Amino acid sequence: MRRRTMIRMLTLTLCLLSASRLVTTPSVYADDRPNVLLISIDDLNDWVGCLGGHPQAITPNIDRLSTQGVLFENAHCQSPVCNPSRASMMTGRYPHTTGIYFLSPDLKAAPALEGVLTMPEAFAANGYRTMATGKIFHTGGKRFFQEYNRVGGFGPRPDKKLSQPHGHPLWDWGAFPDRDEDMPDVRSARWAAEKLSKEHEQPFFMGVGFYRPHVPMYVPQKWFDMHPQDKIRLPEVRDDDRDDLSQYAIDLTNRMHVSPTHQWVTEAGQWEHAVQAYLASVTFVDHCVGMVLDALESGPHAENTIVVLFSDHGFHLGEKQRWAKRSLWEDGTRVPLIIAGPRSQSSRLFGTVPTRRVTQPAELIDVFPTLLELAGLPADDEQEGNSLVPLMTGESESWNHPAITTFGRGNVAVRSERFRFIEYVDGSRELYDLQSDPHEWTNLATNPEYADVIARHAAFIPAEQQPILEGESTGHNAYAAAKDNLASPNLSPTKE
Repeated sequence: MRRRTMIRMLTLTLCLLSASRLVTTPSVYADDRPNVLLISIDDLNDWVGCLGGHPQAITPNIDRLSTQGVLFENAHCQSPVCNPSRASMMTGRYPHTTGIYFLSPDLKAAPALEGVLTMPEAFAANGYRTMATGKIFHTGGKRFFQEYNRVGGFGPRPDKKLSQPHGHPLWDWGAFPDRDEDMPDVRSARWAAEKLSKEHEQPFFMGVGFYRPHVPMYVPQKWFDMHPQDKIRLPEVRDDDRDDLSQYAIDLTNRMHVSPTHQWVTEAGQWEHAVQAYLASVTFVDHCVGMVLDALESGPHAENTIVVLFSDHGFHLGEKQRWAKRSLWEDGTRVPLIIAGPRSQSSRLFGTVPTRRVTQPAELIDVFPTLLELAGLPADDEQEGNSLVPLMTGESESWNHPAITTFGRGNVAVRSERFRFIEYVDGSRELYDLQSDPHEWTNLATNPEYADVIARHAAFIPAEQQPILEGESTGHNAYAAAKDNLASPNLSPTKE
């Protein structure tokens, strides 16, 4: 087992090497175990240069990382909301296994997770020094790391909201504050850079969690200036896009949510400004990522550090007449996922090869078993994800693992390489051919020509789904409101 793992790591190293800026400093560890640098970005969708989600995205540092490793072009979260997505990724268990579907409860309240080691705890148990800054878990990150740097959450806010006068206090956008130095993400980047510049007695597992582009979409003016509002390109949206959806699907993503309605954003003349703010926030957080990557490149750990960059879920900016997360459509589930390094001494023996872009489906839940394998640590057979190493090395001819995403019990999306299939708790269904219909404008679920496709995807719907654990959150409220509407005599759901 150990020999096979070492062979795969050598093969993987060849796939991950960059052809430029190689550092030849020997490893600082006698046992040569790789470090892990986990970079989390909150609410980042595919508006990244290397993913092509928006033509005006400016993300040179994330793009740089994608050329130094493996870019998973078809990666998806397990839940389109922060808490269950991060809990799933950090424990290796699906939301439908733990019962954590929404922003609450905390993962420690889930009976199914009793005694389960989270990702940093598993590395600590195997001799790693664990440290983190910013948002890695949804809340309470200090509990899971030996060293934790608290930076101040979503950052400073003006005395009065700038763009959306009503609604949730976090839902706003605009140029604020004046200086980058006042942003918690910059403080996190600087803390990480300092740690990466030093030598450490143990291999380390470091988490760096950035808050932007999560609302409030506040960043200093200079980042807005890079995306002039009068030149902003809006997402393509069709007025009839939701005509082929069930009422339940619409209610699930619109009732009892805290985000503004698409109608309000457009009628208030704020669509261009909000898109500008999101793009500005993405460019800002890319700058913070660059600070961390530059420190890694120039420090003593560049040769022996695995870098993982991910976002916890996607984000709508008007697509399907929807804002924010909490949907089972492509914009709600697709995330950036890049794994790069370690650029170890074997690079000087075997040279470099082109980097890899993977189109097969990948899941955030797969990151945990992947890192265990890359680090040569014992696998956890009870984890529900799959190691991505076969996809990274090109040994994936038999890969048959679609991405499974849930938003409340009974609402499940299955994403394969070409199709997205959704089944809701009311029995209504959606099917999209992402190859010919990347915007998911045409629901094929009632087309008999796709019966076999539907059957193949429906086979992956979990047979057992745990009840929703009690909690107070927008997700709980939206799920309950959508189900309440099913009982209304004036609203009969569409059955496919």
